[in-house]
Amino acid sequence: MARMCLAIAAVLAVAALLQTSAAQTVHVVGDSLGWLVPPGGKIAYETWADMQTFVVGDILVFNFTTGEQDVARVTKEAFNSCNSTSPIFLDTTGPFNYTLDAAGEYYFIGTMDSHCYLGQKLAINVSGSAGPTPSPQAPTPTPPRGPVTYIVGDSLGWLVPPGGSIAYKTWAYGKTFLVGDVLVFNFANETQDVAVVTEEAYDSCNTTTTISVYTTSPVKYTLANAGKYFFTSTYSRHCSLGQKLAINVTASGSTTPPSTTTTPTPSGNPSSSATSPAAGGPSAPPPVSSAPARAVLGISSTLLLIALAFVH
Repeated sequence: MARMCLAIAAVLAVAALLQTSAAQTVHVVGDSLGWLVPPGGKIAYETWADMQTFVVGDILVFNFTTGEQDVARVTKEAFNSCNSTSPIFLDTTGPFNYTLDAAGEYYFIGTMDSHCYLGQKLAINVSGSAGPTPSPQAPTPTPPRGPVTYIVGDSLGWLVPPGGSIAYKTWAYGKTFLVGDVLVFNFANETQDVAVVTEEAYDSCNTTTTISVYTTSPVKYTLANAGKYFFTSTYSRHCSLGQKLAINVTASGSTTPPSTTTTPTPSGNPSSSATSPAAGGPSAPPPVSSAPARAVLGISSTLLLIALAFVH
């Protein structure tokens, strides 16, 4: 009987260990962007956090170069005002792992120079448990809208972005592109261009064959058909360094769009006919999200074997 009780206790201990480790997720802050002053401002980390679910016991990993960045946990007031004089804690050595040990709101900033003001700040909300996924609510219909002009990258413009392709993924995330909308690519002439390519060319950064190429800024490209669109640059290594944009265009939608501006007609100097890309899947690619790291500790199997040995 004593052996049986000991075996049951061991099995229960292993089960608790498995449950704890399986519930823990490692979130790499910013994914491939890391922790730095993000291109395009604070929306990069706002977008990243919006795609995550944070639960007590999860771990945040801040990847940064020691001496160039740091990470501080601060109060909400300090977060809003970018006041780093009295942080809750400050870490100056990267990478830094932070365990979310309680439910509630967490605020992180970079304290160096004007890093916080330039967007190096992260606010998240941590729940006590994952819980069931709430039932989705039917969206409220909105009236049809007219064409919208989007400035690609906003103030960043169209160039090789610092931090890689996440800059344009972040810019496109959450936007609704409809047939008739216009993309405006702003860049310095003779330093960049805009190439419309296939999905395969986009993925491989192969620009030897393009659908069309525009070389004179600003390029105003009208989204004439529904489907996936892929843009990059033909300049050497620009695509592989992150100068690439993928969007999905729908015939109609209900998401509230950004403010409209005068819709221009397409311009530029295409090297081939500006045929619109073929229709694709139902959604534009979002920024890359953290892969969950729900790893089971290797010792668990050993403990189970020990427990079974006691039974026999």
